[in-house]
This record gives sequence, structure tokens and C-alpha cells, in this order.
Amino acid sequence: MSSKTLYDKVWDLHRIADLPGGATQLFVGLHLIHEVTSPQAFAALEEKGLSVNCPDRTIATVDHIVPTTNHQRPFSDPLAEEMLHTLEKNCSNHHIKLFGIGSGNQGIVHVMAPESGLTQPGMTIACGDSHTSTHGAFGAIAFGIGTSQVRDVLATQSLAMKKLKVRRIWVDGQLTNGVFAKDLILHVIRHLGVKGGVGYAYEFAGPAIKKLSMEERMTICNMAIEGGARCGYVNPDQTTFDYLEGKPYIPTGQEWESALQWWKELASDQNAIFDDEVKFDACKISPTVTWGITPGQAIGIDELIPKVDSLETSDQQTAREAYLYMNLHPGSSIEGLGIDVCFIGSCTNGRLSDLQAAAKIVKNRHVAKGIKAFVVPGSEKVAKAAEAEGLDVLFQNAGFEWRKPGCSMCLAMNPDRLEGNQISASSSNRNFKGRQGSARGRTLLMSPAMVAAAAISGSVTDVRNLINQGP
Repeated sequence: MSSKTLYDKVWDLHRIADLPGGATQLFVGLHLIHEVTSPQAFAALEEKGLSVNCPDRTIATVDHIVPTTNHQRPFSDPLAEEMLHTLEKNCSNHHIKLFGIGSGNQGIVHVMAPESGLTQPGMTIACGDSHTSTHGAFGAIAFGIGTSQVRDVLATQSLAMKKLKVRRIWVDGQLTNGVFAKDLILHVIRHLGVKGGVGYAYEFAGPAIKKLSMEERMTICNMAIEGGARCGYVNPDQTTFDYLEGKPYIPTGQEWESALQWWKELASDQNAIFDDEVKFDACKISPTVTWGITPGQAIGIDELIPKVDSLETSDQQTAREAYLYMNLHPGSSIEGLGIDVCFIGSCTNGRLSDLQAAAKIVKNRHVAKGIKAFVVPGSEKVAKAAEAEGLDVLFQNAGFEWRKPGCSMCLAMNPDRLEGNQISASSSNRNFKGRQGSARGRTLLMSPAMVAAAAISGSVTDVRNLINQGP
């Protein structure tokens, strides 16, 4: 009887050769590219006179540099315009499909690929972006790679990699009202640490994970990388299959039936052997907010910012650095902390269900005076679906700005940036120093519903209080 994990099975199916030094040459089923990490890779190909090995397995989109107020070409930023022009030229020269602006498919690479059905169970997926781990939500093994590896995949459709160990993150119970997938993964990273997953793939499993929607599973896997894991995944199940059926790139007819049968066999065997296992109880998780400069510096909304002597010795220096940068005081409450900017979007939480969750909080309320609040859909499809539900009008009536799809303030490689030492409530994935475009800007990570609650209150707020008040 087999005792393999999904990771083992997918790895074995894609192994081309074992290399000297212990690495494996691994076939890459899908290569996603965008405008930021591909130009140097294409230039390297051209220098060597090489072509793209599998253009039919390479898909491009534009996301990081896209302005969200206006998609009119040419962009007002000459560098952004040049980067998009270069991507268009490279895709044309190498016969690669580009999901460009106005195509109906453009969006953040980790939003557009799943919603198009490009992401499928059992795949190996690579992209020059660390949050490629998102695609593991479908039972794929998905890695973020560097620019030199983008070059390698373009040239060979393979990667040299060492196999990871597998840690099962088992989550019992179920999330309570007002607690979301973002809270769950921030809770996990808080307890395992931002380096806790180094050398591991995370398998997310257990009753609480099984109850999550596909979009919630994507949020969990998206942030596996923030916990140090190279990739994270969830075993495919009926929730996965229901999400995928009918997507543009999903097989139909007999091919769908064959794919379904294969996908069902991919899940980790009941007696699979894991290198490690950690258990959590979803019922004990509160709405969670980061207070520091790493995603692991997080607390429940009902907790106090930790004092330095309560932390592990290895975490104390980073904590001191965080208190100073964030201008926060150990032992004080995070609830009630005033904010300046509220951002709902990103590859972590820019999907339709994220916008719907925030809209429930915003409905019949208004953004607090002096707060800049804006919503950036993760893709053109998300924007279209949200607008069909009237969410754009709902948010705008409440005082939010409704923007065009893109990465926006998550990485701030576009005009959406914090100014000075502004502090933002953000549904994105990183709170590093200067992450949102200002060298002194401060970021508090939280769920979209919590961001909406902060926008309404003008400060960090327990979203459960607004839920209990009703719309």
C-alpha cells in the first residue's frame, strides 16, 4: 500500500533526472511570467541565441507596475510603460500568450491563473514571484523562483531543485464568526515563526482546512512563504473540483472525467509519512493583526502587544527594532490604534470573496473622516464580477475609492504608496520596513473584513463588534 504524500507523488511524476550534489531536474508544467522578473531572463536567452522551450506552457500577465487609477496607455510613468512594452515584445517574439490590459483576463498573476483554470491539481508551477505558493491550494506544487531560474525555465522547461521535507499543518475545529483564512495563516506563522518552514513544504489539512473555500485556501497557501516554507498545498477534494469545472482552461467531456479520476488519486495517502506535524485549533483563533515588521509579529485583536521579556530570546532583537520602527509600546493594546490608509487588495486578499466580506462590513456605513480607503480588485474578472453585484457602488458610497486591477500598494511598484510615516491597515501579505512605498511607512496586516472595520472606525477595530451591530 502506498504511503506517499501529495508532494512525493507530484515530485516523482515530474522528475527528469537526479543531478550530482543531490538536486533533481524537475519538469515545470506551467510557467507564469510578468513584467518585473522576466526582462533580464529574456535578454539572457537572446544573448545565447536560445528560444523559449515550451511557449505553450508559458503564460504572461502584467500586474506589479500597473497604475490602478487609469489604465490608459502610454502610462504616465515612463519606466512602467517601458516594462510593459518589453513584456509585450518578448511575448510576441517568443509566441507566448499575454493576458494584457483590457483582455478580460489581466490581473495579479496568482489571481488570474486560478480563475482561468490554468492552475490544476498535480502540476508543478513556477513563477518569478515568491507568492507562487498560492497555487498549492489546488494540490499543485508551486514555487517562487529568481530571475536566473526564470531564464532556466524559459530555456529548458525544467528546474534544478532539492526535495523539501513535508510538514503537515493540521487544523481542527472551524473558524468562528468574524475570523477568516487570513487570521488563520497569521496565527500559524506567529506560532511557527517566519523561518519555521525553511526546508519544508507545508501540507494544510484537517477539518478546518477542509471547510475553507478555494479562495480561502489560496490565502492560506499564498502566505506559506511568509512562514519560510518554499511551498504550501491542500489536497484536492470536491471543493477543488467544483471550483475548476467549467473554467476556460479546464478539460471537458471525457478528458474532464479522466482528469478528475487522476486528481482524486493525488491526495496524500491515509498512512502517508510526514517529516513533522503541528496541530492548531481554529476555534481558538481571534481576528489577528500584525504589530511589527514581520508577518510573524502578530497578535489576536484581544491581546496586548507583547513585552520583550515574554518573547523567545531569538525574537527579542527584532521586537525591539519593531517597537522603534512602528512607534508602538509593548504591553499596549493594538485595538484603537489610529490608522491613515486602508487597502483592500493584493494576491492574498484581492479576490471576489474578499471584497464581499469587506462589503458586508461597509454596507450602510461610511469611512471615518481623514481616512484614505481604496479597493483594488485582483483581476479584471474579479472587478467585473464585483461590479455586477454592485460592490463598486457600495464601496464608493461608503467613501472608498474603486480602482483598476493590479498589485497596487502591496509592493508599491506603482503610484499607490504610503507617504511619510503613515500607518496602513492592509489585506496584503508583507509588513516589512518600507514595503508599501515609504521608507517610514508602517503596515498592519489583517483580513479584508478587519481592514473594512478599520476604515469605518478610523482605528484598528474588532470586526466582530460591527458584525454584532448588524448592517
